[in-house]
Parts: sequence; structure tokens; C-alpha cells
Amino acid sequence: MDIKLLLDTPPWEWPPNAGKVFRKILTNRRASESDRLAAAELAGDFTVINDDLADALLTVVGSAAEPEPLRARAAISFGPALEQAFTEEFIDPDEVPITEPMFRKIQDSLQKLFLDTSTPKEVRRRILEASVRAPEDWHPDAIRSAYASGDREWMLTAVFAMRFVRGFFDEQILAALKSPDPEIHSEAIQAAGTWALDAAWPHIVTLINDPGTDKALLLAAIEAVGSIRPAEAPEILSELAESDDEDITDAVEETIAMAQGELALDDEEDEDDDEDDWVN
Repeated sequence: MDIKLLLDTPPWEWPPNAGKVFRKILTNRRASESDRLAAAELAGDFTVINDDLADALLTVVGSAAEPEPLRARAAISFGPALEQAFTEEFIDPDEVPITEPMFRKIQDSLQKLFLDTSTPKEVRRRILEASVRAPEDWHPDAIRSAYASGDREWMLTAVFAMRFVRGFFDEQILAALKSPDPEIHSEAIQAAGTWALDAAWPHIVTLINDPGTDKALLLAAIEAVGSIRPAEAPEILSELAESDDEDITDAVEETIAMAQGELALDDEEDEDDDEDDWVN
């Protein structure tokens, strides 16, 4: 099996033994670094990750003998499984690809590695980016420290992480919207949208209305519009809906659909509240 071909193959088309192959390559130090990097990336997919693969990834992340890029790639691959575990809370274990003991082992191990300053910077960054998708008590301080460091890469990681921790970083997100760094700026827009920061609205609208806005920033702003003020999304995005760029029109269409769905859900909740008040 040429594992690199699977990087461009939909997971549902992978062979049944794909997970076992990924694990074998990950644990084989004689395999090429490019193959091991590919295995580390693919191993995080929902179709294959389980306790055995997670344990193999964790061994790689924690080994100082492994190449730094491989350790970093293995760390970030935990993100989807950790987020699913956090969201589902193991109420139905079948909805989470790893067991609760493995989830706890991963988070405890990642925290220990992150707090160990001998762990390489890139590995620590990816550990924070992955583990924050299941927020824990140590994350706010870690994010604050990363943001306050003044180091561009740590600040980028910090603003990304702010998307996953509610209630601590509104001021930092608003400040990051002014960053001249396009990646930090984009992460700040996404964070503002995630937490529906209304104070970010004027900035987001300015980006939407400026024909010179970089495409990546524009796409992030389009999504944020639907989260911050869903009722105003159709009007604000009306001109962009006529764009010749298919990526932009697709983003507008998706944002408006999601905004309308959110408004409909809010209406249903209001009706339920009214009925409860009437009964009481």
C-alpha cells in the first residue's frame, strides 16, 4: 500500500486494514519519515482512530528520540477525537472513537508534555492546538502565556485556541482583529464568529464591504457574519452572493442557510418558553 496515495483518497474508500497499516508504519522507525508523517496525519481520521492508534500516536508525541515534525503532526491528529469526546461526554460511548480512559490518558499526557519546557516549541504548539478542543482548567493560563509572549507563532496558536475556550478572551480576540498578520487576523475573525462577539461586528462588516479584502479573510468574515448577527446576514452578504468567485458564493449560501436555521431554532425555543409560561 502506498500510504501517500491515501492522503488524496476519501476515508470511506480506504482499505479495511488501513488503521492497522497506519499503526505499523507509525511504530516502525525504519520506515521513511514521509511515510510516518502521512501515517500520523491519517491516523487521526474518525474512520480509523481507536485506542490502539491513539496509543501509538501518543508514544510518538512523547518520544524525544522521534523527529520533531513527526511528533508535532502526531499531536495535532488528536484534535478531532478529543473534540468529539468533549462534545459527546461519553453519554453514548459508540459516538466517540476512543474510550474514556484513553481520552483521560491523552489529555493528561499532553498536559505534562506541554508544561515540560524541554519539549520542542512546535510540538508544544500542536499539543495546545489539539488538547484545547477538549478544554481543561490549565488551558486559559497556557493561552494567556502564549498570547502575551510576543512570539508570532505562539500568538497564532493562542488566537486559534481562543475559539475553544469560552468567556476568557474577548478583549484579546478584539485586539487580534487589528493584527497586520493575516493568519492571526483570520484566526481572530473565526474566534469572534465562534463566540458571536458583537463588538467585532463593525470590523467584520468593513471587511465584507471592502473590495480589497484578502480572499481568506473575506471567507472568514462571511462565516462570522452569520454567527454574530444572523438576522442581518442576507442583507450584508447580498452583493457577495453575486460574486463570480464560486468559493465566495458557496460561502455566502452556506452562511445564510446556517443563519436562517439558527433563527428558526431561536423562534422554536421562544415558542416553547411562551408555552411553558402559559402552563405555569
